[in-house]
Amino acid sequence: MISMVEILASVILFLWVVFVVNFLTKNLYEFMRARGMRHNVAVYYNRKVIHMLAGGLVVLLVPFIFKTPIIPLIIASLLGVLTYIPHKTEKLMYWFQTEDNMYEVSFCIMWGVILTLGWLISEGNFWFGVLPIIFMSFGDAITGIVRNMLYKRRTKSWWGNLVMALFTIPVGSILGLAGIFAGVVVSLIEHFEFNPIDDNVTVPLSSFLILALARFYTPWMLTL
Repeated sequence: MISMVEILASVILFLWVVFVVNFLTKNLYEFMRARGMRHNVAVYYNRKVIHMLAGGLVVLLVPFIFKTPIIPLIIASLLGVLTYIPHKTEKLMYWFQTEDNMYEVSFCIMWGVILTLGWLISEGNFWFGVLPIIFMSFGDAITGIVRNMLYKRRTKSWWGNLVMALFTIPVGSILGLAGIFAGVVVSLIEHFEFNPIDDNVTVPLSSFLILALARFYTPWMLTL
């Protein structure tokens, strides 16, 4: 049974995401451009800001608000559609979307799918889905920001992956040895691209599979 608290929280969180995507990052883009930053650099920074403030912050609140992943999955699916439509209509939200990929769409889809699968395999423990999304939201954002600062373009760099590991490994310890191992793996796998599959798929999926295998075969590696 979905409670009124969940419904109210969903509305607030959805409005927060809309604010981040349509107001905060749009104004941040204009601010960066006014100071001479190149379009592609500003766009890339904005994508990482959205990763953290929309995807990351919201998923951290999920275990404390929701009893099931039903509403989060619905909202994530809706956001996936809303970010896909500008590509279909060729009316991109220029301050964070690009013509050459739809990675923000896969971000929304994986956010909802992994959160739901984690809850299902753990019989109601949201953290099995939350941790992979934290890796995708904050970990990937951190490595992206480092790369953007160093190279001023979208590229891969082991420096970024090293910084990502410094985040994902200690955060992964929330779920024990399996979480730590997942943190190591995602910091490595993020470095590689498997077009058309992007790291918004490989990072949460690989870490989720590690946690799922640990859940069923090596539960001693888990603390929750």
